[in-house]
Amino acid sequence: MDFLAVQDFYPEDFAWCYGCGRMNSSGHHFRTRWNEEETLTEYQPGPEHMAIPGFVYGGLIASLFDCHSTGSASLAFYRQAGHALGDETPVPRCVTASLKVDYLKPTPLGPTLRVIGRIAEIGRKKVVVVSELWAKDVLCARCEAVLVTAPASMLQNSSPS
Repeated sequence: MDFLAVQDFYPEDFAWCYGCGRMNSSGHHFRTRWNEEETLTEYQPGPEHMAIPGFVYGGLIASLFDCHSTGSASLAFYRQAGHALGDETPVPRCVTASLKVDYLKPTPLGPTLRVIGRIAEIGRKKVVVVSELWAKDVLCARCEAVLVTAPASMLQNSSPS
């Protein structure tokens, strides 16, 4: 890939997610980055992501929003602390507290999907991310997600046996 994505810097204990984990060989490998002041995740669905002929399965869209939002929150916390991807400082890992998806139009299967997010709120342990999913120039879905820093207890037994 020709850009740095936050998922490339997740600690191995937190890099197994089916949606965005680089350690999960069966996963989607979603990758989120800054695009100026917005965050961006692009993904090309395959035929296996079909709901009905010609349209993307809504569960994939929710998963894409979920991983985009956790990645965006990690980027926001990291930037707020004065870091940029590639620094030696570990990237914080976030988990989803709430995910609200509004499906506005059926999402066509074929075009690359673009999720564009903005940080609506950032606190000490919580970030709110508002995102839109686009297929070409069609707005297909919106999401509001609340993310929190992952609790230390999640580090125990987090990698597969």
